Amino acid sequence: MQIDVILGLQWGDEGKGKIVDYLAEQYDIVARFQGGPNAGHTLKFGGNKYILHTVPSGIFRPQQINLVGNGVVLDPVIFQRELEKLDASGVQFHDRLLLSRKAHLILPTHRWLDAASEAHKGKSKIGSTLKGIGPTYMDKTGRNGLRVGDVEQSGFKEQYEHLKQKHLELLKIYPPVPFDLEGEEKAWFASLDTLRSLPFVDSEYYIDEALRAGKRVLAEGAQGAMLDIDFGTYPFVTSSNTITAGVCTGLGVAPQRIGRVIGITKAYCTRVGSGPFPTELHDADGDKLREAGHEFGSTTGRPRRCGWIDLPQLRYTIQLTGTTDLCITKIDVLNSFKTIAAATHYRYNGQESSALPYDLCQVEVEALLKHYDGWECDLDEVHRMEDLPENARAFLADLEAYLGVPIHMVSTGPEREKLLVKEG
Repeated sequence: MQIDVILGLQWGDEGKGKIVDYLAEQYDIVARFQGGPNAGHTLKFGGNKYILHTVPSGIFRPQQINLVGNGVVLDPVIFQRELEKLDASGVQFHDRLLLSRKAHLILPTHRWLDAASEAHKGKSKIGSTLKGIGPTYMDKTGRNGLRVGDVEQSGFKEQYEHLKQKHLELLKIYPPVPFDLEGEEKAWFASLDTLRSLPFVDSEYYIDEALRAGKRVLAEGAQGAMLDIDFGTYPFVTSSNTITAGVCTGLGVAPQRIGRVIGITKAYCTRVGSGPFPTELHDADGDKLREAGHEFGSTTGRPRRCGWIDLPQLRYTIQLTGTTDLCITKIDVLNSFKTIAAATHYRYNGQESSALPYDLCQVEVEALLKHYDGWECDLDEVHRMEDLPENARAFLADLEAYLGVPIHMVSTGPEREKLLVKEG
């Protein structure tokens, strides 16, 4: 068996959670392969809204195993709160939620360092969620980190104190920021009991054995491909590999085991925090997209920057991820627009190009737009792709032709049932 992958093709917030929830019933295991509680996967069904930060989005399907892989960084306090909400909703997860021993732990002082570093940057800040993600990955690559499996070891407290002291020394280089370390530590150590109540696994062996046994595995990414540490809009990126290659390192699987790659994109584009955004709208259309799409961060609550869909950017991330199937989300947000648009090329350095420049963060890029007639009606009664309004079908057909990848799913609303799936 091969492992299928689902990931975002833009700057995150593409609606991955809903799609994973839909697809999960086709799989035995859903596994998160990177990121941390900076993710916010929103699902709506049964009249309720759920936001998952670390727990894989297959948790609401009662038969699925959910695995937090080694590529994830985990804050035990946020994780505990997430589990308490699942408990309160009647979700049975204790024997279905597995933790990789090699996943790294976010310490209270990681969050303190994150806040101090970001405050110190002033106008140059990157828009961190202040969850301690970056400092934790820095300790991981610096070979100083603490991992989930370490909480089973007799010397864990000494390891913790050693890393904490290192962080306290680093904090001296930054101006002070408010942080209740004593209170945060108390909550952190208490939350470890919840962590220990779940099964720990060596995820590379667990996934390998599952695939050999014919189990179907879906790898779930967080953030989006344009936030990849290597190929995103550096330095305005996250601290992990968000593209398909991250599955290999984040779960411990070989490249030839990758199967179908489902890429998720909105029918328009959003971004949270700082960084380049060629199609960003600073006008009434941008405001309208934000309001109609409820574009406020599920993790931070920050208003998202909004713009038209960017096809050169999508072609770039499709190339990087090896996307085999496209899913277009939030097409309903465009329902009331008389005219919509898509960027087909860029103009920079006096030339037109469909390639993203290396120095996208420095060079001025003009997005060249193609305009389309809107459909100006709601899609509540549409249950098949072929029943979409003619102008919506023409828009999607154009995207498919430009991107060279078939559109397999179209989401017409946040609810679980508002998803059009191509038959065959």
